[in-house]
Amino acid sequence: MKRPKLKKASKRLTCHKRYKIQKKIREHHRKVRKEAKKRGRRKPKKDAGIPSAAPFKEELLREAEQRKQRLEELKQKQKLNRQKEHEKRRKLEAKKNAAKTKENEEGKKSSGKSKTKTNKLLDKNSKTSFCRELKKVIEASDVVLEVLDARDPMGCRCPQLEQAVTCSGDKKLLLVLNKIDLVPKGNLEKWLNYLKKEFPTVAFKSATLTKDKTMPEQVTKRRGRVDFSRTTECFGSKCLLKLLQEHVRTQNRPIQVGVVGFPNVGKSSIINSLKGVRACNVGVARGVTKSMQIVHIDKQTKMLDSPGIIADPSNSALALALRSIIDTEEPGSAAVLEGVDAILNHCSKQQVMMRYTIPDFRNTEEFLALLAQKRGMLKKGAVPDIENMAKLLLCDWTGAKISYHSEPPESQVLPLYLTEDKIAEMQECFNLKNLEEGNNTTLQAIKFPSPANSISFQSAGMSNGLIEDTEVMEEASEWENMETDKEEEEEEEEDFTESDDDQNDVEEESDVKEESKVQVTRKAKFGKRQTSSANADKQIAESQHSNPLSLSMDKTAAEEDAYDFNTDYV
Repeated sequence: MKRPKLKKASKRLTCHKRYKIQKKIREHHRKVRKEAKKRGRRKPKKDAGIPSAAPFKEELLREAEQRKQRLEELKQKQKLNRQKEHEKRRKLEAKKNAAKTKENEEGKKSSGKSKTKTNKLLDKNSKTSFCRELKKVIEASDVVLEVLDARDPMGCRCPQLEQAVTCSGDKKLLLVLNKIDLVPKGNLEKWLNYLKKEFPTVAFKSATLTKDKTMPEQVTKRRGRVDFSRTTECFGSKCLLKLLQEHVRTQNRPIQVGVVGFPNVGKSSIINSLKGVRACNVGVARGVTKSMQIVHIDKQTKMLDSPGIIADPSNSALALALRSIIDTEEPGSAAVLEGVDAILNHCSKQQVMMRYTIPDFRNTEEFLALLAQKRGMLKKGAVPDIENMAKLLLCDWTGAKISYHSEPPESQVLPLYLTEDKIAEMQECFNLKNLEEGNNTTLQAIKFPSPANSISFQSAGMSNGLIEDTEVMEEASEWENMETDKEEEEEEEEDFTESDDDQNDVEEESDVKEESKVQVTRKAKFGKRQTSSANADKQIAESQHSNPLSLSMDKTAAEEDAYDFNTDYV
């Protein structure tokens, strides 16, 4: 066996070797020069131009300039021809695409209006599909893992979910504190002591990069920026798997474990770290998981990945900023700026200034402008790009980039749905001593940030979520009513346009007859035109005094009568 090399081999050479290489290179260059001389290859001589003593020098220079101009004109013409050809091709492609879209629309209309309505609702109102998938996971699972962000555990708890699980009777609820490496050690110990009085809690640090099982090894090696074959260490997985195995022994049957929580808490990354392979899609953007996904960890345990819980719009601005699915891709979204404002208001100003190394600021816009100038995010004219900076900052706070911590409440008050009997039921099948030992081992293994480097954060309390799709379906029914009203209006407009077309056909026939009559009358009046002009002027003056509103119409009629066909206008 060869001993593995710990370091890369040095590229340094001895002086003797380096001088030898240089000498060989010089000799090679000499040989090349000699061969070139023998063959007679020499550098091409420069054009000396027309000598000053040559006759007709000026004429020759003019001819040369004219040639240059002709060549430039030819190039421009060729360029214009190419552009015209490109435009023609684009127009043809646009026409083809329009024809295809029309055909598709006609096919959809023929399939039925009911199907189109349901498709529109599912596309535009994705909250219903999220709620349905989440409800499926809760109903199918024997053990529910509520994943909490260790930086704000209370803000990640959903009372509606906990009530649904505890009232079911058969299901067990476990709390998983993820991202513990972003919180000081003392703060994490306080939260573990606070949460274990209600539900059994597991300290967890998921692996950020894991190998993708769907992609072959050759593709993963080609990727330059991110190496998915490199795995980071995962802490707390052994403790969690032991707890689940104990529950399997008590039940004497295989179990299904549902992983539930708000967006960007780390549900999919926990499943990937337990499996040891990238089985679920993971991303910084919110709402990556959109449907239930089953992952087999053992013969006895199945993990069910679920989409994020939809935050109720009645929550505070802070909860909506960190827990809801905000469309950061939409340009000019006011929700992003409101979210950043809420985050900055709930943090200590001095620690934020120290973390981002920014001077004192008055409001969020000034803070974002200073941060954009520092990071070089500028628009035209050196204007700071505030919108994109706000999106980046939100991604940093919801992702695993910034370390901040919130303190647990001083007095522990149990929610209404939790009683001592319910707490005992949740802790029945689990060995709490083994759980504490596992948590202690994870705390000893991880490097925690110092409290000085972590930003102190004021939590807004529990965040309400929409689990049942009754409230969301009300919004969908309103959308259906709006769509039906629009369709009725469109049908009425179609009927109105058809009647208008019939009227227009009749009017066109009458207009043709009237025009023929006018031409006959004009020819008859042509001889009497000069005598009637004075009388027409008098009539116009009288009509102005009598009816000022009919002035414009009378003027046009008078001008037509006063036209003289004998005069030639150039």
